[in-house]
Amino acid sequence: MLIGNLGQDAENRFTTSNVSVTSFSIATTHSYKGKDGNWVEETTWHNVVSFSLSDYMKDNLKKGRKFFVEGRISKRDYTDKEGIKRYVTEVVSEKLIPLDASGGGSSKVSDDSSSYSGAAAPVDSAAEDDDLPF
Repeated sequence: MLIGNLGQDAENRFTTSNVSVTSFSIATTHSYKGKDGNWVEETTWHNVVSFSLSDYMKDNLKKGRKFFVEGRISKRDYTDKEGIKRYVTEVVSEKLIPLDASGGGSSKVSDDSSSYSGAAAPVDSAAEDDDLPF
């Protein structure tokens, strides 16, 4: 499971058997206090590949958009045009949820087996604390 921002617009293509393949990269950030006491931010880039996405999802996978990605890690290798063996690690997405309000604000979920409408709304913890008896 990852939450991050897209680094560029998604690329769409079709396999020889006419299956839609969408590829994009997503950046996640981890913050921690370094040895000197200052905050350090580390950004990690993840390559994501999705199969048979809806046109809605393809249109909303744009640079800068925040998404929740759920899927599995896949490792593969191939030989490039120069004969050099290359290794690829990527996330094969099983679920995508847009997390920012741009693009109409509707929360739609893409899932290979089914479609859900609505995502978990942000919880305002201050509002919940008002009802506590202590």
